Formats: sequence, structure tokens, C-alpha cells
Amino acid sequence: MDIEDLAARIEAGERRALARAITLVESGRADHRAQATALMERLRGQGRGREGLRIGLSGTPGVGKSTFIEAFGMMLTGQGLKVAVLAVDPSSARSGGSILGDKTRMERLSRDRNAFIRPSPAQSQLGGVARRTREAIGLCEAAGFDVILIETVGVGQSETMVAEMSDLFLLLLAPAGGDELQGVKRGIMESADIILINKADGDLKATATRTCADYAGALRLLRKRPQDPDGFPKALTVSALEEAGLEAAWQEMQALTDWRREAGQFAARRAEQARHWFEAEVREGLLSRLRQEPVRGAMEALASRVESGEIVPARAADEILRTYLPAFAGKGT
Repeated sequence: MDIEDLAARIEAGERRALARAITLVESGRADHRAQATALMERLRGQGRGREGLRIGLSGTPGVGKSTFIEAFGMMLTGQGLKVAVLAVDPSSARSGGSILGDKTRMERLSRDRNAFIRPSPAQSQLGGVARRTREAIGLCEAAGFDVILIETVGVGQSETMVAEMSDLFLLLLAPAGGDELQGVKRGIMESADIILINKADGDLKATATRTCADYAGALRLLRKRPQDPDGFPKALTVSALEEAGLEAAWQEMQALTDWRREAGQFAARRAEQARHWFEAEVREGLLSRLRQEPVRGAMEALASRVESGEIVPARAADEILRTYLPAFAGKGT
């Protein structure tokens, strides 16, 4: 594979080249991983300053997330911006499958020449999904995309994972009664920069307004975060169906981003994310090597002893580290 040619085509904004590159970084083959690393190094070296706004988005089932992403994406491309949509699905880490129908559920956006939609990769582990998504973000930025929407499809760890690789994190919710507000996990609430109450139209408009007020009150009770200016985090109403409130929400996102840039927090967050990415790569690399022979056989033998109660997990792990990682020789846990 000609890495230089592929990189040049990505930087020229060729969507086919971008799709090919993402397929490359999703591969678990050793030779593909080496090529992917070389590609990321090449693009990083030439592409400093080409940074898009990374927006994470999570939502409860049935909230109309696909409709929102399409309407919001179409609004942004209508303003001349290039928009990429990446899906993160932790269930694919268990099933080995990928999300089907990402493009069919956002038909208009998928046909827009200034948009790019990528289904979730099939990975055997949650960490693998995160790793490939980070690299896909970098590839989209190198291709000149102004906004990268990172959509969480599953629930649980995915919200935290996406929040840690985003500049902004949006939580999309449906109009609901006060009792249902208790069903939203506090951790997700604390991660959200903006809560959007969707379906603020028709018979649900009044309910959406009340729900928004309820969440605004709940947000005021949470401890103010140092990365927030006055008024943030906040709750807003939108209607993806009627395409109402989208521009106002976008203006709030821009205002928060501008404030964080001026305060130095945007760059600090990116630096922290880069460190987390590095540490994740080290963990993944170590685990990958520990799954190879001759370590794999020793791991299985020790795992059996752990299962039988013959040895405690900490001592078994210490034996592996001291035996197969020279830097740990002579160091106990």
C-alpha cells in the first residue's frame, strides 16, 4: 500500500480514500496496524492545525437520535461545513458485529457531498472500539471535516468513553414526567455539556418545555465544573422533526467552545485526551503481547490455578509480569 498516496488523497478530501483508511485502522492484522500507524504519523506531521470540533452525542432509546443527527448535520452542511458521523457501539465488542443501516436511517445526510457517515467497527473488545474510533476521528480531521459527531449507540461505558474523546458532550432526551428524570444516571448528567430535549413539537411541546425546566433545575444542583462558564451546563428544547431550535443549540455549542479556547481549557482537554490515548495504547499493546505465545500458555496455566483457588489473582499477575517483562523482574506487587 502506498501510504503517501493514500495520505495525499485523504488530505484532498476524497471520501473513498477516507473510508479505505478507516477500514485499515479497524483491522487487527499486524501488517495493517503497522501501515495504520505510519499513515497516522504522516497525517499528523502534515496536518497540525486541521482540527475539527468533536461532538459526542448520547441518547435514550426512542429519543429520535438519528433524526436529530440528520437534521443537525444537514443544517451544518447548509452553512458550508463538512460533517462526519462516527458510531460507537459497545455491543459490537460482544457480538463482533457492526451497526447496520447507519446510512439508510440518515438517507439525506448520507447523500450530502459534505457529509461522511461511518458505521461502528466490528471489534472483539470495547477497548478496540475506542482505539479505532480515536483514529477515525484523526482521519476525518485530516480530511478537512469541520465537525465530527461521535454517536453512542449502546449504553453504559460508551457515554464515558465518548465523552473522553470529545470536545463537547450532548445528551439527547425525550419529553418525560418528573419521575422519569430520576432514571438518568447522575454520571451521564455530569458528563453532559448540553442536554437537548427533543420532540418539542405538536402535543409534546408543552411537556418538552416542562422537562427542560426540570433538567435545568437538576443541573443547577450539580456542582459547578471548572470547565464551565456561567450558565453551563444547560438544557434546551429542540425539534429534529420540525428542525426547530437546532441553530440556537449550535450557537450555544460554539459559545461554550469559544470560551474554553480563550480560557486555555480546550487545548488542555485535547492534551489530556492525547495522554489517555497513549496510556490506552500501552495497555492494549501489553494485553495483545500477553495473548501471544509463549506468554499465552503461561497465562492459561495461571488462570486455571486462579480459578481453582490455588493462587490469588494478584500473585498470578505478578508472576507473569516478572517472568515476561524484564523491567518488572525482581519487583513484587
